[in-house]
Amino acid sequence: VQLQASGGGLVQPGGSLRLACAASGFTRYTFSRSAMGWFRQSPGKEREVVASIGRSGSSYYTDSVKGRFSISRDNAKNTVYLQMNNLKSDDTAVYYCAADSTAILTTIPIVASEFESWGRGTQVTVSS
Repeated sequence: VQLQASGGGLVQPGGSLRLACAASGFTRYTFSRSAMGWFRQSPGKEREVVASIGRSGSSYYTDSVKGRFSISRDNAKNTVYLQMNNLKSDDTAVYYCAADSTAILTTIPIVASEFESWGRGTQVTVSS
């Protein structure tokens, strides 16, 4: 199983980016039965959950991104997305996608240890 995140870059405050995470090594069945998450880590800080989407499509957002970020998934493409709007300098970090293939239907995992597969990350820099 491999997760490849893309879409990061340099953006001005108030701008938008859309991250994508393509999962390979999953069958379409396996991906649809996995919960997917986006985490981020900036220098000197611990990795934190940004958003997570469960098998049912239900989602979780950390407080600092509510109303600005949106997580979605396309099971036909084995891909999860993170739409980021009204970006702030505090959003600057390396963003990682992760998969929890053991998630049950009703849960939305948000703790890093619940995810067994991780991508390599994509840098998001918000600066004027």
